[in-house]
Amino acid sequence: MRLSIATAAACLLGMLSTAMASNERKVFAHYMLGLTYGQTASDWALDISTAKAAGIDGFALNAGPNDSFGDQQLDLAYKAAEAAGFKVFVSFDMGCCGAWDINKVVRWINAYKGSTAQYKVNNVPFVSTFEGPTWADQWANVRSQTGGIYLVPDWSSLGPNGIAGQLGKIDGAFSWEAWANTPGPKTTDADRAYRSTLGSKSYMMGVAPFFYTNIADYNKNWYWGPETLWFDRWEQVLQIMPDFVQIISWNDYGESHYIGNSRESSIIPQAKRYASGIPHDGLRMVLPYYIASYKAGARVSIPNEGAVFWYRTSPKNAGNDGGTTYGPSGTTKAIDAINDVVYVMTLSNTDTSVFVTIGGNGQQFQVKKGVDIVKMPFNSRTGQVRVVMQNGKNGVGAKDIVAYPVNGNVNFNPVVGQTN
Repeated sequence: MRLSIATAAACLLGMLSTAMASNERKVFAHYMLGLTYGQTASDWALDISTAKAAGIDGFALNAGPNDSFGDQQLDLAYKAAEAAGFKVFVSFDMGCCGAWDINKVVRWINAYKGSTAQYKVNNVPFVSTFEGPTWADQWANVRSQTGGIYLVPDWSSLGPNGIAGQLGKIDGAFSWEAWANTPGPKTTDADRAYRSTLGSKSYMMGVAPFFYTNIADYNKNWYWGPETLWFDRWEQVLQIMPDFVQIISWNDYGESHYIGNSRESSIIPQAKRYASGIPHDGLRMVLPYYIASYKAGARVSIPNEGAVFWYRTSPKNAGNDGGTTYGPSGTTKAIDAINDVVYVMTLSNTDTSVFVTIGGNGQQFQVKKGVDIVKMPFNSRTGQVRVVMQNGKNGVGAKDIVAYPVNGNVNFNPVVGQTN
């Protein structure tokens, strides 16, 4: 693949970043602490062992200010991470559910800064946020009361230009812009703008597979794409080479971008109709390759050949689209931004082929060495989705494609499968 001058420059910028050496690049997954009510130590241990097996270095623990179970679950998370040699840090959610008391922020940081699980940079705790630019002036006080922190907030509402006016208060920035703002491809324009603005400060790049939410209580009903985002965004990580990557998310079922173990008790009631019984585990299959390549600064051999595939379970024009738009304030219908396609992402150390079928009917595709992606249209076919690699590895989707959705509503949350 030929690199453009701009792409080559981005690669060079990533490799020359003075903020972090290449062997210190880390990959974290965004973990919603607010969905852990009743979660046990063994639940935490399972999630951590699963994440480690995929090559993930730690969890960014998104925590709200008023969860009654927050202290208990935070303690369970740190203890489980300590036992497993895993890293965690708190991401203070300042975009939802009330205001943060500075005393609580300080208390949490001080309580865990000595933990072996606390991720640190320059020997001080790494701290992040979800939004909260109006809280910016309080971080200096937090630093003085905790002995120092390494602050990499997500203030994406400001954008790169707004971040430029806050550089004296932060050590880096995390961008939540993991999706295309308008229908079409996701570009790296925002990533490049952040890198340019931050200079030698750290850049944490957001990577996500999907986005669909439809929760009336929160006035949320939108979709973001593109549908090939999981492939596109990891390829972009290898172009940009950010200091950190944060996967959005491990367990946010309500926004359909979860890659972790499905836990029914953590799916809020209004999201069950589109997230319950819809596995995304297969997405993790690509992580050992991409994470190893990202950390090495060059593509490595495929450690686990096979394929991951995803699809919606009914044609987009069958059933009620629920008024879902593209983006939170968009006017484009979400159904106009999706296609009736089975997407197959292949990983192979040689050129090979993959056979994709719906209800026993399909076609064979030639795929390139490394990571490739192919697309097979529904073409009115229904039934079981099956993917077979030339090497014999095969997988079957957890749900069939049907002509009309069971509950009458279009589900924009894809089913994900993988080969054995």
